[in-house]
Amino acid sequence: MVATEYAFVLPRGYIDEQGTVHREGTMRLATVMDEINPLRDPRVRGNEAYLVVILLAQVITGLGNVPTPITPAVVERLFAIDLTYLMDFYRQINQIDIRLFSVVCPHCHQPFEVELPAGSE
Repeated sequence: MVATEYAFVLPRGYIDEQGTVHREGTMRLATVMDEINPLRDPRVRGNEAYLVVILLAQVITGLGNVPTPITPAVVERLFAIDLTYLMDFYRQINQIDIRLFSVVCPHCHQPFEVELPAGSE
């Protein structure tokens, strides 16, 4: 089975109103509608750079203990380094051909499958 959700760790982390830092999260693969819907948003029409905020809010499925769904307001409060990381991560999981490889554990000798980006084998 091909994964549709991927774990990430933010370089700095989102700091909530209580001062808690949330670094670990998950992002799902984007759908066509995920890329179309932000174009309809008036905030994007007023500022095209806002597209990434809405897009990431749609595909981030979890961020530490932050209540879901993740909102654009949460994405707006990320540090710039974390936003850049998430944009790169989004491109990585949505644009790279993932290949499935059968391998055997060297310790227990049980077979299992590993997903790797094309070209990394």
